[in-house]
Amino acid sequence: MDHRRGCYKELLPLVVLVANECSNTGLFTLFKAASNGGLSNYVFVAYAYSVATILLFPLTFFYRRSRVVPPLSLSIISKIALLGLIGCSSQILGYAGISYSNPTLSSAISNLIPAFTFILAVLCRMEKIDVRTRTTQAKIVGSIISIGGAFIVTFYKGPSIIIADDSPSLLLVQRLNYNDGNLQSVDRNWVIGAFLLTAGNVLLTTWFIVQVEILKEFPDELSMVCFYDFFAAIVAYGFGLILERNSSAWKLTSNLSLVSIVCTGIFNKFLSSAIYAWGIHLKGPVYVAMFKPLSIVIAVAMGVMFLGDILHVGSIIGATVISIGFYTVMWGKATEEKEEDVVNSQDSPTTIDHQHAPLLESCKNVNSHKNVDVNV
Repeated sequence: MDHRRGCYKELLPLVVLVANECSNTGLFTLFKAASNGGLSNYVFVAYAYSVATILLFPLTFFYRRSRVVPPLSLSIISKIALLGLIGCSSQILGYAGISYSNPTLSSAISNLIPAFTFILAVLCRMEKIDVRTRTTQAKIVGSIISIGGAFIVTFYKGPSIIIADDSPSLLLVQRLNYNDGNLQSVDRNWVIGAFLLTAGNVLLTTWFIVQVEILKEFPDELSMVCFYDFFAAIVAYGFGLILERNSSAWKLTSNLSLVSIVCTGIFNKFLSSAIYAWGIHLKGPVYVAMFKPLSIVIAVAMGVMFLGDILHVGSIIGATVISIGFYTVMWGKATEEKEEDVVNSQDSPTTIDHQHAPLLESCKNVNSHKNVDVNV
């Protein structure tokens, strides 16, 4: 029994979280292939949110009937609608960035989220700063290193390392796309894609803060996510009707586009949220966040195999630098949390003040209910 319990707490989270990162990165790669075949970013986001909403509404209905949950007020609905606007905008920018670049760049820049959150928290005076402590120094240095790595990935390509040939997997994607000539990544738009992905991650950081405030007033994660998907879908359709001038773009003409939309709605916007929530409940937010840089390796491998991407030295160096900065920030945050737990246990063994929990920790907990790297 103890052996099984140890396996459940140690091995199972490792396997599931690695599989989840593979799934999410694979979905980004699938979207990239579909967008190269003509799938509109606006159409993709609107349809994916629609799939998630259709799945969540029945579950939320039965959940609210079977449990005592807080009532939905007009104020809460208005805040969730604002959350939908921010999250949908982040998604549109993120997927546009992937269509201009590739999933590898998206995975690398998504590791800037802890640095962006820390900087925004400092500007909003929601994160305490004491430059004399090693934890604050680690967070500051890690943020600087991460941003420097993003600049390397964006502005330095360097010589190519791997040039993919027409492998069977690449040919399969081409046949699904009915477009044999447009599957290569567009390198000339790399910088545009990087800026779009960065802007999307900045919005994602704002999305974290708004969601934290909503959950303080309305602690019903499932209902909030359901209504969030609903409002985000409405916003996505609004953006699509205004910005997508080609009316035929709303018709899915390839099997790959349909597969990408359905899989993203089910596995990214629905199932992945439950996996992150389970992982954080079992092992804590720091453990779950440590798997994020793994998506860079997965994205590189899938990009080369399925998209025919060219792997450059700059991508490897930049992704490595960003990962170092990411783990530096996470180490500073984890050490700070341990020190605060010791202080709280000494001051009040039975009561912990959750009102003053650090923003970065709150954001990571919220992120467990809804996936960024472009996973909102």
